[in-house]
Amino acid sequence: MMKKLTVTLIFLSMAMGVMAGDLLILRNELVFEGTVKKIKSCVVVFHTGGKNYPIPAEDILALKFEDVTNPIYTSYIAIADNSSNCLSGDADAGLYHGKRGGQFALGVLFGPFALIGTALANPSPFTGAKTAMLSTNKELFSDAEYLSCYKKKAKGQLMGATALGWASWILFVLIL
Repeated sequence: MMKKLTVTLIFLSMAMGVMAGDLLILRNELVFEGTVKKIKSCVVVFHTGGKNYPIPAEDILALKFEDVTNPIYTSYIAIADNSSNCLSGDADAGLYHGKRGGQFALGVLFGPFALIGTALANPSPFTGAKTAMLSTNKELFSDAEYLSCYKKKAKGQLMGATALGWASWILFVLIL
């Protein structure tokens, strides 16, 4: 009897260990169990339900790792110390960089040439429409990580607006 109980408890503990995983808690208090596959500067790739999901860092309230010796966990700790600069750059570019209406117009007027020009552009908080005036992160304007994330977000928005302008011109021509 005791032997069967011991064997049963061992199998149950092994099964629980296999089923346990990392926890992802979102800001809207949803909790998911799975595995953290990769952590980039502003995105966590979370595996659950047989699929990988990229989750923006600003949507995550907490991550709880099952195995703290995992190399992904150690990289998470390193990123967590500096991620606020990246998130601040990303947020400032999204809120204050502006110029998307002008980029749309350039896309309509010049199409692929506007896309090439936008790809070669170097957006910064100093050239943003309202960034230098409205941002509360002025002390980070010289931080390399802040500038990198700012540039990536601003350029992505500008490229999208330019491409949308070119696509609307193509649709207009096709309709006529």
